[in-house]
Amino acid sequence: MPPMNENYLPACCTPLREHWPLAHPLPSLRLISTHFDPALLHVDDFSRCAISPVKGVAKRQSEHLAGRLCAREALRQLTGTASTPGIGADRAPHWPSGTLGSITHGSNWAGAVVGHCTQWRGLGLDVERIIPASRAERLAGEILTPAELQRLQGMSDEQRALRISLTFSLKESLFKALYPQVLQHFYFQDAELLSATADNKACMRLLIDLHSDWPAGSEVAGQFAEFDGFLLSLISIPR
Repeated sequence: MPPMNENYLPACCTPLREHWPLAHPLPSLRLISTHFDPALLHVDDFSRCAISPVKGVAKRQSEHLAGRLCAREALRQLTGTASTPGIGADRAPHWPSGTLGSITHGSNWAGAVVGHCTQWRGLGLDVERIIPASRAERLAGEILTPAELQRLQGMSDEQRALRISLTFSLKESLFKALYPQVLQHFYFQDAELLSATADNKACMRLLIDLHSDWPAGSEVAGQFAEFDGFLLSLISIPR
């Protein structure tokens, strides 16, 4: 077996890619992504990559490995040091001092975004496939608030599925951006999507008090994009 190597790329991952699929550039952030294939995961990949293994089926292991590889490369580009985020007691990523970030994976795509704490208070990244219309309608009551459900009126089935998927993704991103600050779990009905504009900007609003810094009514900006069949959302809260 080759020695562990922070530059080793396992066969289960495509070359790490630096790109910005979102509509509005944020030059102080780094976003790295890869595609992964659980069927190509090798038992020695974690040790070869110098990343601590996780338990679970091949899908769970490969998505974790892919996400950590993206995060490490993003941190290398941001800071010059290829650090791998640890896993906190709450299972959330533990970022190196002075940095913060977010990792996401789904449908064999993984990505990570990182920035400096001096510039950003919170970052949340989430990738999803657009939920099929029939399933979106079944999930709508769990994901959307009554006000959000009302805003679906007049939309076609396809538009409704896209809006439900986008709302789900943005709420996931919002949680990732705020949880490290408030250390409190909150749920789909605790925030709402106020607007999603044609230029791919979004505005979210909290419906509960999470912290003295984040009371009910707080509004947070985000952005989103569709690319390669994926829906990607980012909540980035400046310092």
